[in-house]
Amino acid sequence: MKSRGGLGAGRGGVRGGGRASARWSVVPEPYTDPASVVLRRAYYAELAGRYYDRTMTQAEIDEALIVDFPDDDLVAPTGEFLVGRLDGEPLACGGLRLLTPESAELTRVYVDPRTRGTGGGAAVIAALEDTARALGAERVVLDTRSDLVEARTLYAKHGYDEIPAYNDSPYAEHWFAKPLR
Repeated sequence: MKSRGGLGAGRGGVRGGGRASARWSVVPEPYTDPASVVLRRAYYAELAGRYYDRTMTQAEIDEALIVDFPDDDLVAPTGEFLVGRLDGEPLACGGLRLLTPESAELTRVYVDPRTRGTGGGAAVIAALEDTARALGAERVVLDTRSDLVEARTLYAKHGYDEIPAYNDSPYAEHWFAKPLR
């Protein structure tokens, strides 16, 4: 059953990208719902495709989502998965998990390339931060890679500062944090 409302609901209202009436909304949805699965697959296909410099096969994506990135911790009460919709169409997502009672981690932040620059990333990040606050977190952290320039730019634009490594992920090259006030 999809959750409509609650943490992160109604964030958005961002216009841009040639869509004068475009509006983003971000709501929690189970990571197993069809829209969530499509977005998670697109996220992984882009992430791995850039890393390996090739198009990923459907079988590789399937295996990665089950073995390497199951996302089964992105559920209440210690996490959440959010889907961003532009004029009702699911085109962005992000996940959050509590690492400690005071610290939450953003993960799986993705915006469909066709809609980048229209406010989807900002809407998803704001909703994830609201979710972290609701879970009691005082700070948000995340990791990313050097080749994900758009992501690093987005995080810096929204108040995330680079910090020393907080994990030993073999894919992480940059770590960021933001206090939640």
